[in-house]
Amino acid sequence: MYRTLKGKHFITLRDWTNIEIDMALEVAADLKRRFYMDEPTPLLQYKTIALMFFEASTRTRNSMEMGIAQLGGHANYLDTSTMQISHGESAKDTGIILSSFGHGIACRHCVWGEGNAYITEMAKHASRPVLSLQCDLYHPMQGLADLMTIKEVKKETKGLNVSIIWAYATSHKKPISVPLTQALLFPRYGMNVTLAHPKGFELPDWVIEEAKANAEKYHGSFRVIDDMDEAFRGADIVIPKNWGSWSGKVPNVSIEDFKHWKCTEEKMSLASPEVCYMHALPADRGNEVDDSVIDGVHSIVYQEAENRLHTAKAVMALTL
Repeated sequence: MYRTLKGKHFITLRDWTNIEIDMALEVAADLKRRFYMDEPTPLLQYKTIALMFFEASTRTRNSMEMGIAQLGGHANYLDTSTMQISHGESAKDTGIILSSFGHGIACRHCVWGEGNAYITEMAKHASRPVLSLQCDLYHPMQGLADLMTIKEVKKETKGLNVSIIWAYATSHKKPISVPLTQALLFPRYGMNVTLAHPKGFELPDWVIEEAKANAEKYHGSFRVIDDMDEAFRGADIVIPKNWGSWSGKVPNVSIEDFKHWKCTEEKMSLASPEVCYMHALPADRGNEVDDSVIDGVHSIVYQEAENRLHTAKAVMALTL
């Protein structure tokens, strides 16, 4: 049974039931339809949200700022380096004050060992909902948009073969929050999930245990392998994306030894004929993936990116 989600925090999808996630997806689909029809959606008229960013952002910041504007509200963008946080103000004090000024707080904080703890502490003391825009452990906004995209393209999620694959990159060290969120979420929708990575890039043990438990409960499957070709073989969805070693236990080899962990046309040919390529973006073109793949007929990355707007709007409309 659906119930109001007003005031509910959005820090990890682990705290949202499938029914609540489905409700968010239904609202997102409706808002997307109305967006395409230029139909006004003043669901949050005169409401405000503080957007706190410890890191740079493109999709996340703009989906939230434009999203709340399209809902009739207003976002205050806050670069935390210009806030009193930079002088030591606590998460508790920041949460209490900002939540007393408006109708919600959204925060992106990806520093390993700090981000989720900070957002959770702020939510503990805030009088309004706190939304995570990505932390060191979770990226619920991305997970929700990914699920929406998969449902749009494939219709049915049960029995779908989805591969979450580590990929080589030379850009900044990326958090584990995207693959971690996908590994926990997708088995809850009956998907057969493969997690593939070289040794040293494992996700935490508790994630693997919970993913397997979710797969058993919802009649999907979950496996972990270290063979990229096997991950592509027969896959309906592939998500090759880099993430850093959270444990620091990378084998005594150079990162260059993993350059072959790259999404190419040859790898894609191993998958299902109707395979879809997904990526949270920005992709490290030429390293994580060849241009011919990300710009090719199997790529749905721009649909996936657009859905960040519609799912962000849904979460705000339901919680603020």
